[in-house]
Amino acid sequence: MGDGALSELNLILLGPPGSGKGTQGERLQADFRLPYFATGDILRAAVRDGTDLGRQAKEYMERGDLVPDDVIIGMIAERVESPEAADGFILDGFPRTTAQAEALDEEMGRLEKRLTAAILIDVSDDEVIRRLSGRRTCEKEGHIFHVEFEPPKEEGVCDVCGGRLVVRDDDKPEVVRNRLEQYHTKTEPLVSYYEGEGILRRVDGHQEPEDVSGRIRALLATLQMEEQA
Repeated sequence: MGDGALSELNLILLGPPGSGKGTQGERLQADFRLPYFATGDILRAAVRDGTDLGRQAKEYMERGDLVPDDVIIGMIAERVESPEAADGFILDGFPRTTAQAEALDEEMGRLEKRLTAAILIDVSDDEVIRRLSGRRTCEKEGHIFHVEFEPPKEEGVCDVCGGRLVVRDDDKPEVVRNRLEQYHTKTEPLVSYYEGEGILRRVDGHQEPEDVSGRIRALLATLQMEEQA
């Protein structure tokens, strides 16, 4: 592993839907010049590029089945092993279950790497519902507004192109509640798992995005100092 491990930042982003993981992932990617691996994108790219694993995944998806763990882990392993991830990576949307977390640990061990931190962006259910069900999406070009945080000048009309603003199906309150329920059932055990590993770091996601990324930067700086001490 050598002393290169000191500067390696291998990060996992955890948090409920609407916690701002995507925004924070992009900022971390820019700040630390790390590859940002979102599971959905990896899956789509592998299918598009027709890799062995991509072909396997496509068969499952065409049948309407969930892509099994070993196929997804294989895809993630390819990315983690790639030269672009030599200085570290940011994983978003994986692992989703404790079984996946254990498989990732095994894979990391095989590569003589280890996870630096699992960063949990903590946001209450009420806040998630407020954020997501307040979103309005332009039917025409997909511009996004928010009734509370970024309202359009004219209600129901897109400022940019004049398209009609609608509530996307997966932003409807009952759907958001269902997504949250799934998150609590499947993903919350990961919080305990990474707490047990001693690498969980919580960040309050109720603050402004700027403040959240400031907190994340500060905790990563502390972690790197601890490693070098």
